[in-house]
Amino acid sequence: MNVKGIESSERPAFPGRSNHLRSFWLAVLILLLASLCAASVAVGTRDVDWGDIVAALRGQADNIGQAAIALRIPRTFAALLAGAALGLAGAIMQGVTRNPLADPGILGVNMGASLAVVIGVAWFGISSANAYIWTAIFGAGTAAVFVYTIGSLGRGGATPLKLALAGAATSVAFSSMVIAVVLPRGDIAGGIRAWQIGGVGGVTFERISHVLPFLAVGFAISLLSARKLNVLALGDELAAGVGEHVAAARAMAAFGAILLCGAITAICGPIGFLGLVVPHLCRLLVGVDHRWLLPFSTLTGACLLLIADIAGRIVARPAELDVGIVTALIGAPFFIWLVRHQRVREL
Repeated sequence: MNVKGIESSERPAFPGRSNHLRSFWLAVLILLLASLCAASVAVGTRDVDWGDIVAALRGQADNIGQAAIALRIPRTFAALLAGAALGLAGAIMQGVTRNPLADPGILGVNMGASLAVVIGVAWFGISSANAYIWTAIFGAGTAAVFVYTIGSLGRGGATPLKLALAGAATSVAFSSMVIAVVLPRGDIAGGIRAWQIGGVGGVTFERISHVLPFLAVGFAISLLSARKLNVLALGDELAAGVGEHVAAARAMAAFGAILLCGAITAICGPIGFLGLVVPHLCRLLVGVDHRWLLPFSTLTGACLLLIADIAGRIVARPAELDVGIVTALIGAPFFIWLVRHQRVREL
């Protein structure tokens, strides 16, 4: 059986499929990411120019400029990591489930991490960074298993539509449970509500340092699963026929995505829709080959979250909108369009 022929025949035609065009878009994304990182440091309630940034690095800027830059550098790094992680996790989840509607938020993974953290804070008094991270990862994994189990029930197994419905219902249920846990606890309600919106403001390098090992493992596992996801795209029977252990391959990729979602949710809160939008944009550029799709989703996710964070600072001056609000404003209409205008199909 000619597996390569089957794989190529099932892939839809997308623009930008040649390696030259892929390399071009890769260079564009890298340049855009560098520009956005610079803009993220420069733009805010008090704009700073390159002279201020250089002076701050030398310790010569005025106190206000130094303070602004000192806060924005870790915030920029957090937005870069969060966007990259969520974009990659979204591509992984869509590949694992063969569901174009999959997303860490839509499938309930982010809300599962959020519920676990809230319960840990309210009932068990967790306070350390590592406790937050492990609790969030546990909640994300539990939610993922629960949604996939529910979506697999009945005729046809885990179809894209059933997974999306199971994830949406689970997200709503977990959100209600979060409210039920927080309401009696006035001492933690304010902080939990602000964290639940999802944002990168106030994130410090100390908090980032705690999640870096988890993110490093998550990125490595996810990116190394590209070939396995290409095989899984052929269907379970064909994948098994060419020697792939379907359950192990799916579990490996899903574990990487869960690590990414749990770690990011622990420090930034649940940020939705980014993992839905990014993979679809990247498929238009590089096609469905996960060896290209996963790295592009990582870079594009970082770019989009930086754009959302910068936009949130500009449109609400002198206050700001958290990135969770901005991504919802972008992602919700995209999700509606996707459901209404695209046939739900296996990727």
